[in-house]
Parts: sequence; structure tokens; C-alpha cells
Amino acid sequence: LNVNVDYIRRKRALLDGICPEVVEMLGDKHVPVNSFAELKKMRPVRQIEAAQLMVAMNKYSITYAKSLVGATPPSQLVDQSKPKRVNGLTDDQIALMEEESAKLDREFRLIEQSYGADHLDLVVVSGFLERLLGNARVVRYLAQNYSELLAEFQKIADSSRATA
Repeated sequence: LNVNVDYIRRKRALLDGICPEVVEMLGDKHVPVNSFAELKKMRPVRQIEAAQLMVAMNKYSITYAKSLVGATPPSQLVDQSKPKRVNGLTDDQIALMEEESAKLDREFRLIEQSYGADHLDLVVVSGFLERLLGNARVVRYLAQNYSELLAEFQKIADSSRATA
């Protein structure tokens, strides 16, 4: 039949050790098989965080998965006895990177939470500015009294037209 039995066994065991939430998140993505091997090195909570980062960054490569494992604290690894080694980095540098990664992750989540509301506000304000700038009397008044403000309003209106 010209079938590689080892390949079939690896595919069958591909998701062993991967939590169901991660399987659901990455189910419709093109994720390399070796990336799942890296995810298996993490505990379920960290797997979910890593999968969320992969989806948010739209990066599913093995090197990105390895970097996520490298940035994972030992307490969140399945096998804590195997120290993770990243070539060319000291333990202090790795600890600093872990702290920065956690900080960036928190900031990213905060921004992600407010993005929808901020975008809606921007759309509403842009539409309002376009209506204001469509009124010749308002434009004349702004030009005479607040020319710098008029210039900024026009930039905002122009940029919203360019993206529409």
C-alpha cells in the first residue's frame, strides 16, 4: 500500500497531551506537527496561553512554539527536571524575558478587551467629523478661530475615508 506506518502512529498520537481547549483553538489553523510536540512540553494552562498567543500573532511555526516553551517558567512545564536551555542566554536574561513576556501578555489582553469599543468610538467620531466638515459655516468658523484644530479634524476625516 506504500503507507508509512510510523507516520500514521505519530498522527494518531498527535493530540495526546494537548488539552481540548487548545485543540479547539488550533483546529482550523495550519499548525506544523512539530509545534504540537512543543506544546506538549507545557502544562494545560500554559498550553492555552501559548495557543492564544499563536492565534493572536498568527504564527504557528516550530520556532515560535520553541520560543514560547523557552519563555515558559519551569513551574508550567510538564517535565521540570529537564532544564530548558536557550543558546546564548543566561538564566538572568531568561528570567527577564519571562517577566517581559508576562507583562506584554497582560498589556495585550487589556488592549484587546478595549479594541472593539475604541474602534466603534472611532467610527462614530469620524462620521460626525465628516458631517461637521461638510458644513461650510462650521468649516469657516473653525478656519477663522481654530485653524490648527480644523487641520487635525481634516486629517482624521481623510484617514477615515482612506480606510473605508
